[in-house]
Amino acid sequence: MKLELTRKQYRRLLDMVYIGNWVLNSERGEDRFQDYDEVESLLFGLAPSEGMPSLTERWGGEIVPSRAFVNGGIHEAIADYEDAIFFDILAEDLARRDMHDVPIDESNYDELTTRIDEYMTEFELHGTDRVQIDRS
Repeated sequence: MKLELTRKQYRRLLDMVYIGNWVLNSERGEDRFQDYDEVESLLFGLAPSEGMPSLTERWGGEIVPSRAFVNGGIHEAIADYEDAIFFDILAEDLARRDMHDVPIDESNYDELTTRIDEYMTEFELHGTDRVQIDRS
């Protein structure tokens, strides 16, 4: 396969590959998806020949994203995504809990979305400041 990219497109591809592999493997410990690590290594391995040697380094005999790359802002992008999605997931989980985790279909979908919207409004106004655990 041959893929032609501009340098800028290649650089963006490296960001996307890193983010994708991080999402898939960051919490897996030793049980990593090795084939994704291999693709990441392959693509980052091309960086020096594309004039971007500072983006890679060798670790354990493998080509990996360099510390400069990892510390260069990519995790801020991941954190922005996590911050945005956190409240969406929490609101839906709480709404489903409030509905006793019944299966959602067209008869109760509006109720679910109303509850989600209510939680999202709460989070927009107060974040998690008013979330409490009832210990009674």
